[in-house]
Amino acid sequence: MDVDVVVQWVRTEWTKDSRGGAEAARRNAVPEAFPLPHGRPAVHEVIQLEWCDFEPVWSKESDSIDRIRLSLLESDEMLAVQLQDTMHAAPRRWNRPSPVRLARGEWVRWQLNHRWQRPRDGAHNYEMTTLNLAYGPVSDLKLFLGKPTRLVDERARLR
Repeated sequence: MDVDVVVQWVRTEWTKDSRGGAEAARRNAVPEAFPLPHGRPAVHEVIQLEWCDFEPVWSKESDSIDRIRLSLLESDEMLAVQLQDTMHAAPRRWNRPSPVRLARGEWVRWQLNHRWQRPRDGAHNYEMTTLNLAYGPVSDLKLFLGKPTRLVDERARLR
């Protein structure tokens, strides 16, 4: 990895079944962060799907950053972080936040959500993506369970 970062992607996906009542409460209770398995630079991804009872599934750890979804620029002991909205789904975000600048030891939580129509039956799926990213080494493996240095909340009301 060419930048000293620890990345945790948390993706939650659901259908209309989890939009109201007890199922919505269950969906809203799923974590947006998890303890890290270690503090070394790496990319971790956790997926929580409604049709799998929102049980967290960890993908294989990676040491490469998806440069289409995430832009990182290191300059003058600072890291500029820009989450790209690569989903072709509603809502379209025409006005995006500026990159977040982090000093070593700081971290950002960046969230955005989407809704799209399934071609097979016309029903909707929903997704929430949370990026937790720390610049520099991480000694506290529960870091992402705390309050981020920077928070970017691009969640929109989904119909």
